Amino acid sequence: MMDRAALRLIFLGVFLILATSDPVKKKQNVDIYSFYINSTVTSRYATTVITSRVANKLNESQEIQFEVKIPKNAFISKFRMTIEGKTYDGVVKEKEAAQQQYSQAVSRGQSAGLVRSVGRTLEDFKTSVTVAAFSKVTFELTYEELLKRRLGKYELLINAQPMQPVADFKMDVHIQEKPGISFLEVKGDLSTGDLADAIKTTRADKDAWVTFYPSRDQQTKCKSCGENGLSGDLLIAYDVERQNPKGEVMVSNGYFVHYFAPSDVPHIPKNVVFIIDQSGSMHGRKMDQTRLALLRILSDLDEDDHFGLITFDSEVSLWKRELLRATEENLENAKSFVKEIRDRGATDINAAVLAGVDMISRHPREGTASILILLTDGDPTSGETNKEKIMANVKEAIGTKFPLYCLGFGYDVNFDFLTTMSLENSGVARRIYEDSDADLQLQGFYEEVAVPLLTEIQLKYPGGTNLTKTSFSLYFNGSEIVVSGQITDNSVESFTTQVIAVSKGSNVTYQDTIMTKEPSDVPPEDEDFMQRLWAYLTVKQLLERQVLLKGQEKEDEKKEALRLSLKYQFVTPLTSMVVTKPQEGDVEVADKPKEGEAPHRPPVRKFQHTTHLLSSKHFKLQDAVPSFALRLSDDVRPAAGRMLPVPSIVSVHSNRFLLPVVGQSKPLCEWRIHNWTKRIPSNCLTLQHQPSSDNKHNIY
Repeated sequence: MMDRAALRLIFLGVFLILATSDPVKKKQNVDIYSFYINSTVTSRYATTVITSRVANKLNESQEIQFEVKIPKNAFISKFRMTIEGKTYDGVVKEKEAAQQQYSQAVSRGQSAGLVRSVGRTLEDFKTSVTVAAFSKVTFELTYEELLKRRLGKYELLINAQPMQPVADFKMDVHIQEKPGISFLEVKGDLSTGDLADAIKTTRADKDAWVTFYPSRDQQTKCKSCGENGLSGDLLIAYDVERQNPKGEVMVSNGYFVHYFAPSDVPHIPKNVVFIIDQSGSMHGRKMDQTRLALLRILSDLDEDDHFGLITFDSEVSLWKRELLRATEENLENAKSFVKEIRDRGATDINAAVLAGVDMISRHPREGTASILILLTDGDPTSGETNKEKIMANVKEAIGTKFPLYCLGFGYDVNFDFLTTMSLENSGVARRIYEDSDADLQLQGFYEEVAVPLLTEIQLKYPGGTNLTKTSFSLYFNGSEIVVSGQITDNSVESFTTQVIAVSKGSNVTYQDTIMTKEPSDVPPEDEDFMQRLWAYLTVKQLLERQVLLKGQEKEDEKKEALRLSLKYQFVTPLTSMVVTKPQEGDVEVADKPKEGEAPHRPPVRKFQHTTHLLSSKHFKLQDAVPSFALRLSDDVRPAAGRMLPVPSIVSVHSNRFLLPVVGQSKPLCEWRIHNWTKRIPSNCLTLQHQPSSDNKHNIY
């Protein structure tokens, strides 16, 4: 039982807890004295290590956070904390096993989840640990990614946001490319203003180094900086020399990788149909940006291209019933049509895509490449609305003849549906983010597929096994095809690659043989990169194929993706990284988030460093918080003046708290402290709040 004075005392304790956990105060008592980012790129495969060394300057223990952003395509492969000379390593486990361990820790009140969320190009990684008075902690996070070539360049994106100026801040990037580096440029928020002077670039024939050593003063004066120090990205863009049109082949320790990106072939005229959602949900800026992007894209069409325009809501509208050549007159008429597109009605995706397929199928042209591009921002709500049926209809209609690319505008769109429909038809799905540059995102995607060079590409590797994807419907200028695998017989002295494709109506073959016993250009410390590259690419493609498979084949490939994820310690959608913290066996779990999902919120966290606030066994009940008039129902109201034991721990999370009540099987309800928003879970005591006439809050 508990009376109102006891609750007032509890409220006071909670307010004290929140006051002591104020982030500004924490920052003043935490010194990030060293922050290193070291990234090594070997033949497009990037391994980045972020190391943060932090000191607790308080004379008592406190919680210290580590938060970084990593590229979306990367896999975390290592995380460790070192406290007082002892190292705590994260271990990658099957997701179900990790979740079971996590749930058991939650039931003991011992854990807090890592926060991971998906952004536009980056994912958040956040954890914390309690550090003793005047002690230090070192956080180390490693992630790996295969850089993808787009529009003629690779981009290495590194985010730096240590949350305070750091006396010893260093970023080192080393790029090693066997064929040589053709160009290198450094861009991004952290390359502007005074920070540009902190960047140094050095190039050799096959190597490039970029260092970024800003002083403490420079970390506060850049455009995106302030009293909290650096906050932004460094973007390193580069490309390699391509003297051999047959591609670049590297062999190391029984594994190979083949990069194929010829540019000395004529471009293929294309047939492209744009299918544009004009339903009511496209109202406003989305529709304005779509019109603007289409006008720019139409201006970029080559005269030997043919194109069509389809708009749809609950009805499907065709600008012209057939594909037209991109002459100046036709383009001007098409632009006039685009300017008049207005949002209205529902969303009949099925009829619109089938109309696009029919438009291309009725006008076949030899020696061309056909492409369908769908832009939508929502679910099908008109006509055929069953997604499985829509995908079956589209797949049957296209019949592997050409790819379908789906652009999902915003977060209301069903991105899984668009992804599956694209993959089933040899295309890809891309999210267009609702932002001021959405029109540039649309235009940028089109530029990636604007110049087809080869179709029906098949890559063959006699003597190779466990190959990644070897069949591609289209190859576009500025992109790259990457295949990796294992060499069957390590004793062979040569390895042969063969590429068969169609170029503007004629068959072409690229064949090359390399000597496997030649000295490797890869330093000994990086010799395992190719095996890890193969594993990374294999897992990525196996996971991608999951939406296309059924039955035993789907289960077999899922098991293989899981096996490789565990072997190489990759945090993927099938695995989680479990970190056992030094305090009472606390457990944290890092998951690979899904594209478009909202940030994950961890369960209620126990604030270790606030225990001392409510540690006395008994209190004399007094009016501790007079600004609240409290009333309890009879079943939890104690006798007047009774001495009550007060819990030593109050669980706090996101301005809400749970409080165990003596003599009750359920805890006191969770509610927001600042605005007193009602939130009463079913598994706690019934509490309500409502303002009284004198603006006090009565709690029942």
